[in-house]
Amino acid sequence: MLETERYFCPYCGEPAEAVLDLSGGDQDYIEDCPVCCRPIQFVLHTDGSQWSLDVYSENE
Repeated sequence: MLETERYFCPYCGEPAEAVLDLSGGDQDYIEDCPVCCRPIQFVLHTDGSQWSLDVYSENE
């Protein structure tokens, strides 16, 4: 099950959108910002129906 979530880059503050695969359970991964290209840590918590996404800079 795929969901989309808007977030703001912790470096440049620009809005972006993440595509989340809720079928994989809790996830912790890094993707580059589509604007400034710096690495963003994504932390997804899900039970398959409820979910939350947190984004952090590399040094947080």
